[in-house]
Amino acid sequence: MPRHPEQPFESIESAYDFVRILSEAIADAKGDIDAEIQGQMQRESGSQSSRRLDALRVVYYSVEKLEFHINCSRRILNDLRSLRRLLFEERAAEEAAAALKPAAPLEIPAAPAPVLQVAVPGGKKGGVVAA
Repeated sequence: MPRHPEQPFESIESAYDFVRILSEAIADAKGDIDAEIQGQMQRESGSQSSRRLDALRVVYYSVEKLEFHINCSRRILNDLRSLRRLLFEERAAEEAAAALKPAAPLEIPAAPAPVLQVAVPGGKKGGVVAA
């Protein structure tokens, strides 16, 4: 079955980008709602409260909660991206180091030290001296 590379949320990066765009849209909507609340408050007299203003405040509160949760999701996705990079780069570094590591050097046994017979004057054989 062929993969479709243009599918949303195919990777952590694409999900992160979506959440970032959603966060920007929420911030714009929040600004619009705030402007609407300010306009509604100016149209009303001091102590009067309308149901529309109350509804706008509830909407603003809900958008703030949504903004908070989306920002938390964005931070979590960013953490996951960082952790994945860390894990894969470590693995790649280990594999690269293993590929570059020379084979174990051959151990060549040392030749035994030559043994010399020392002649002592008088015809006696002397001790053995290692060179």
